[in-house]
Amino acid sequence: MELKRVVVTGLGALSPLGNDVATTWDNAKQGKSGAGPITHFDASKFKTQFACEVKDFNPNDHFDRKKQRQLDLYAQYAIVAARQAVEDAGLEKEGAVDKNRVGVIVAAGIGGLHTFEEEAGYFAINGAEMGPKYNPFFIPKMIADIASGHISMEYGYHGPNFGTVSACASSNNAIIDAFNLIRLGKADAIVTGGAEAAIFPAGVGGFNSMHALSTRNDSPETASRPFSKSRDGFVMGEGAAVLVLEELEHALARGAKIYAEVAGGGLSADAYHLTATHPEGLGAILAMTNALEDAEMKPEDIDYINVHGTSTPVGDISEVKAILEVFGDHAYKLNISSTKSMTGHLLGATGALEAMFSIKAIEEDIVPPTINHDPEDLDENIDYNLNFTFDRAQNRPVRAALSNSFGFGGHNATVIFKKFEK
Repeated sequence: MELKRVVVTGLGALSPLGNDVATTWDNAKQGKSGAGPITHFDASKFKTQFACEVKDFNPNDHFDRKKQRQLDLYAQYAIVAARQAVEDAGLEKEGAVDKNRVGVIVAAGIGGLHTFEEEAGYFAINGAEMGPKYNPFFIPKMIADIASGHISMEYGYHGPNFGTVSACASSNNAIIDAFNLIRLGKADAIVTGGAEAAIFPAGVGGFNSMHALSTRNDSPETASRPFSKSRDGFVMGEGAAVLVLEELEHALARGAKIYAEVAGGGLSADAYHLTATHPEGLGAILAMTNALEDAEMKPEDIDYINVHGTSTPVGDISEVKAILEVFGDHAYKLNISSTKSMTGHLLGATGALEAMFSIKAIEEDIVPPTINHDPEDLDENIDYNLNFTFDRAQNRPVRAALSNSFGFGGHNATVIFKKFEK
């Protein structure tokens, strides 16, 4: 069976750097930080009091009151980003698609955490006197697949519909699933990506208890500092990013704009630890190798790697080791950057946002930077002969970009995008 080619025809984003793709990408190129004090709740008693929040988001601008009661914040983010991507792709033009052949696969690593926290907290306070009295929307607001359901209902898309959950690899998994379904001929187009909104007491407190978050409260903007010796944990982010993937001939037939081609995807498991990456990067090596093989590409074909790069003591080192193992001498000719230095870590949405950055890098031949690096703050375990694109964006031809996402549980997912050529 000959596999079909898959291209990207639409992009949408709601991120700590902006409420659309253009603003997010422009701020990333400029090396701006999205970090600041937490505003979603009073974090004054928490070890970490800052995060990378979405700014100036008003649900009233996007949903009526009735709809808001049905939607956790993560689903609101997902729907807004999906609307941008669908409009960008022109899927809603009359006769553009057969809606029975359009699917939705939108991921979340956690889902409606804020809804769960509110409902469980209400019962803990009032349950003894009132008995179990829950909001009828509690379950459908909380579950991690519900964003896909809402998007399909809004547009009437009857194709494959589900959510993927693999912690911080979730939206890369979603993109790979969408890619495979389209190239197997199971759909003409799929709206895919991820969303997360976990900057609430349970999320921040839970990650604090694991010592996973940076506690650099005196300098939030510089707290996410991948590959620097003084890194002390990741900075939590939130938001959503959505891509429209489409079968090539279908996209050409309707005259769609094509941003890039999806070349391949690779999956693996560390099978090592609940939360830590394998110290030698074995799972990351396998995921990247599988992606290259799937794309029928050589390491030398890749020009840019958007790394997982969370600014954690162990994770950054293991990913560098994996890159050196997979790419050998070519690793020193690559540009590498961690956009999490600017956006923070969007958990289940991070892969989709970083896929968007990778696609824009290909489109514009510019690599976004890794910010917050002090040239005197060097980790003896990291090879600084590699080009980490420190401090400012770099112009260079980007024929193909590889994007890594790794999640708690040892889940690894790598996606490769390349310039589209007929």
